[in-house]
Amino acid sequence: MKRFPRWLLALGATALLGAILGVFLLRTRREESPAPKKRLLILGVDGMDPQLLRQYMNEGKMPNFAALAARGSFLNLQTSTPPQSPVAWANLITGMNPGGHGIFDFIHRDPATLTPYFSTSQVKPPKHNLRLGSWVIPLSEGEVLLLRNGKAFWQYLDERKIPLTVFRIPSNFPPVPTKGKTFAGMGTPDLLGGYGTFSFHTDDPIFTPGPVSGGVIYQVQVAGDHIEAKLHGPVNTLRKENPELTIPFTVDRDPSEPVAIFSIQDHQFILREREWSPWIRITFKFIRGLESVTGICRFYLKQVRPQFELYVSPINIDPSNPALPLSTPQSYARELSRDLGSFYTQGIAEDTKALTSGLLNDDEYLEQARTVFEEQRRLFEHELARFRTGLFFFYFSSLDLNGHMFWRAIDPQSPSFDPELAAKHGKVLEDYYREMDAILGEALRATDENTTVLVVSDHGFAPFRRSFNLNAWLAENGYLVLRAGASAQGRDIFRDADWSRTRAYGLGLNGLYVNLSGREKNGIVRPGSEADALQREIAERLQAVRDPSNKEQVITRVDRAAEAYSGPSTSQAPDLIVGYNRGYRVGWDSVLGGISTNVMEDNMQPWSGDHCIDFTKVPGVVLSNRKIRAENPALTDIAPTVLAEFGIARPDTMKGRSIFEASQSSGQELERSAAVRDREGRPH
Repeated sequence: MKRFPRWLLALGATALLGAILGVFLLRTRREESPAPKKRLLILGVDGMDPQLLRQYMNEGKMPNFAALAARGSFLNLQTSTPPQSPVAWANLITGMNPGGHGIFDFIHRDPATLTPYFSTSQVKPPKHNLRLGSWVIPLSEGEVLLLRNGKAFWQYLDERKIPLTVFRIPSNFPPVPTKGKTFAGMGTPDLLGGYGTFSFHTDDPIFTPGPVSGGVIYQVQVAGDHIEAKLHGPVNTLRKENPELTIPFTVDRDPSEPVAIFSIQDHQFILREREWSPWIRITFKFIRGLESVTGICRFYLKQVRPQFELYVSPINIDPSNPALPLSTPQSYARELSRDLGSFYTQGIAEDTKALTSGLLNDDEYLEQARTVFEEQRRLFEHELARFRTGLFFFYFSSLDLNGHMFWRAIDPQSPSFDPELAAKHGKVLEDYYREMDAILGEALRATDENTTVLVVSDHGFAPFRRSFNLNAWLAENGYLVLRAGASAQGRDIFRDADWSRTRAYGLGLNGLYVNLSGREKNGIVRPGSEADALQREIAERLQAVRDPSNKEQVITRVDRAAEAYSGPSTSQAPDLIVGYNRGYRVGWDSVLGGISTNVMEDNMQPWSGDHCIDFTKVPGVVLSNRKIRAENPALTDIAPTVLAEFGIARPDTMKGRSIFEASQSSGQELERSAAVRDREGRPH
């Protein structure tokens, strides 16, 4: 638990639902402890798919992965239920399933109010304040809480003074206390408190000012070639009205050339059309001369004229002066900034929402995503050069986020497939796989006979061609009842459900909840046999759903939390975990409780690949320079493997065992048996 002033903590609370989703272990030397000879190097590659990896290896495009597999092993790695990144990485971190660590989805809900919230962290404002006129003075400290339960595997190493560096591992914001070096990853907010809110500034009347997916469009003031605009920051929680903090900036266009001069605070820089700025450090002042917070952002001059178009990245927490906890020790973020300059600190750095909103095109998004990868490479190389002993874990995000956005370029069956797109960008994923091969090559060259190497991914990938709107199906089949007078468009469970007659609802990417009496605010289903019978009925009917366009099965498995999970947090889980077939996923509306008009729809968005489906259909990968003796390794085996490498006994809380042991893990037997049955399944 981290304690921070109220004006910082409220940044996350005020933007909690303003946006809807790496981290890697690096090494720390400590002078006070003898340096163990043992070294463990782990590359965590989000979204690396075993089928694509085998394909590229067989085609001779991944020589370092092929060499690693030949020297040791390459196996599928059983993912989590459901296969969502925060859930999967929490499995890996703790060696527990969601019933133990308490992360079940990107989105959780408070059953007393049904309010959805991000699952991995929470901001609590100060309990006591003093109001003086229009000012609100906090009299106590607030808190930033990591909601993941369970002890992280590196904490066991830290207790034994084993050097470690853990970089951008998801589900670790704020970072758990350690003396070793760690840096937070997925789950880390931007300065506005969300997962990343960009801004788009224009005078083009075709754009309607206001919120769009992942950002906000603002109208600028133009007088000839002089443009005035404002950069919008966090709210000022020290003022009673909570006004939004802004920073004015100006742009002066060259009268004949596609170039402009930008002025913001003490910065002045020149950009040509279609050029990105470096990181710009800005300061928002809460109380002039007393309280302020710094952030960093990048400007992209999309168009100079005839209409002015400017994209500004989400305002990231400044690593040189973090407003919220980024690292352990706290000086580590500042050290990295001093050595390498500014870099993306928000947990999901690739701006997929700007591409989905159409405010960045494919080329512009890919340039931004390439910057993210190059920053990660630079940080990796910086820490690899300092790796001497102990544990080094580094996380890469590029395969996952670019897999989401450019699966359509390799999938002719995708509704958003375009031959011209395929010709131009059909190698995007392959190129990033080859980049990861080069990263592995660097890592292998830095190893010796005392180094164990692991490459792990949290899940694989699948096409996302068709949306299944879960709440629409529940409404169509009488499980979710709309109130009288509910509108035909823009409906959601919070405003439009008749809870006196609603028995089930969907929320999150895989979750389905029973409206349970005594748990939900207006629950009507009695716990026990009635609730059990309802769950089994819904599960059976969901698995019977067929896509009217091709007669394919839409949902291939539905797991009951009580059977899939074990641990004290099981009661907080969705009652049913819906596992979609390859090619399908829940519709975006249902994720936050929306009730669409249609049950089935084509997915026409750039976000065309996904993994939030039946977990047996998207296993991850595990490779090592040592022989893996476990037949069906799972994510829950990785934490016990790390402990075993350093001679640390596996605690009873961990469900898995070392992958270098012949016996299978006792954890997640339901998942493992299903994974074995479906292990050789091919995509379709």
